Amino acid sequence: MLTVKFFAFNPAHENTYILHDETHECVIIDAGCYTAQEQAILKDYITDKKLKPVMLLCTHTHFDHILGNRFIFDTYGLTPIFHKKELDVFAAQEGVCKRYEIKYDPSPKAEKFIEEGDKLTFGNTTLSVLFTPGHAPGHVAFYNAENHLVINGDVLFKGTIGRTDIPLANHADLENSILTKLYTLPDETTVYTGHGPVTNIGYEKTHNMFVTVD
Repeated sequence: MLTVKFFAFNPAHENTYILHDETHECVIIDAGCYTAQEQAILKDYITDKKLKPVMLLCTHTHFDHILGNRFIFDTYGLTPIFHKKELDVFAAQEGVCKRYEIKYDPSPKAEKFIEEGDKLTFGNTTLSVLFTPGHAPGHVAFYNAENHLVINGDVLFKGTIGRTDIPLANHADLENSILTKLYTLPDETTVYTGHGPVTNIGYEKTHNMFVTVD
C-alpha cells in the first residue's frame, strides 16, 4: 500500500511529497523545506515512520521546489534526479533567489537524469516518468498506475494550470502536456499538485476552463 504525505513549505507554499510503502523505503519529491522548522518537520516524519529515503526526485527545478535539496543531501546523502532539459533552469536559481532576497543553500548537482518512459522503483512501488514540459522545459510528472495517482508538480492545478509567463516556459507545450499526458490518464487518477489542493483527472477534464477537452 502506497502512502502519500505532503507538506506545504517555504514562502511559495510549495507541496513537498514523501511517498512510502510497506517496505519503509521512501522517495522525496520536490524538497521545498526552507526553514530549520520545516526541515525538522520533514525529518521527524521520516524518523517517526522509520522510513529509509532512497531517492530525491524533482518534477522541475524552480527555486521553491529545490530549496531543501541541500538539506536532503546533507541528511540522507541523496542528490537530485531530474530531466536534463532542466539544467538551464537549475543553473539560474541561485541568481533568482538573490534577486528576490531568498536564502538559498545551493542544491547539489544531479548525478542522474530521467526521461519519458523511465521506471523508478522503490520498495514494492514503481513510478513511471511522464515528460510534461511547458511550465518548465524539463518538467516531468510521476505516475503510479496501481494506486491511480500522479505527482504532477506545476502542470495542472485544481481549476487552473501552471504559469507560463516566466523564463523558458511555453504555453503551447503546457497545454499539449495536459492534453496528451495527463488527460489521457484514467478519470479516477488523483492529481497531487505542486501548490494547493489535490484534484483528479475526471474533475479537471470537466471543470478546468484553461485546458478543455474537445
